[in-house]
Amino acid sequence: MYGDTRVIRGLARRMRDQADDLRGEADRLVGQAEGVWWTGWAADGMRSRARARGSALRHTATLHDDAAQALERHADEVDRLQELIAWVERRVQLHQLLDRFVPPPHGHRDWLTVDLPGVGG
Repeated sequence: MYGDTRVIRGLARRMRDQADDLRGEADRLVGQAEGVWWTGWAADGMRSRARARGSALRHTATLHDDAAQALERHADEVDRLQELIAWVERRVQLHQLLDRFVPPPHGHRDWLTVDLPGVGG
């Protein structure tokens, strides 16, 4: 649950940038292979191999995009839970009615399970 969402989102951006780089590399590889002047079985084999490698690079790029999307979802969930924790903390602070209540540390996930009568949301 924890994590600096700016760092997480930065990693997601880098993953997307790497995906773009991989697609560009795939396009260059296939383009160069298709542009060779020689012909024959060896040329056909080389082009086929380059197309296969280009396809693999594009697949890897898609996996990078998927990872970036998962990181962004994680960052959104961390933000949501941190906001919920802060809300519970504020609610408890407004109700200084429990002398015996020992609050969890500020921002700790245990705030999500605090059960105080009369402080419900």
